[in-house]
Amino acid sequence: MRVLIVDDSRSMRRILGRMMSELGYDEIDEAEHGEEALSKLASEIPQVALVDWNMPVMGGQEFIAAMREHRDYDKVKVLVVTSETNPRIIYEALKAGADEYAMKPLDSGVISDKLQILGVG
Repeated sequence: MRVLIVDDSRSMRRILGRMMSELGYDEIDEAEHGEEALSKLASEIPQVALVDWNMPVMGGQEFIAAMREHRDYDKVKVLVVTSETNPRIIYEALKAGADEYAMKPLDSGVISDKLQILGVG
């Protein structure tokens, strides 16, 4: 299964990539921000995208909203993975089109549980 990890932190992309690999995802792509992620979506559509909320160039909210404007990406499950704990941010993420939300720090158990909820775990 293919996954796209969108996070401005290289170390977080590596940590999430390792977690996803351990969970059986064999095709892992990364993007540093939403704009780069949109260009990656144009070439390969993942089953799931793990998206940070606060990023330069194009943040999570803008990326998710832009992605959801395209019918080709309707089946991509979006899990927002962020350190934001404000309930308003959670609401904004879901309103933009995210399917689920997980707060950092997290472990593979949390990611696994969220993927199960999304039906892709």
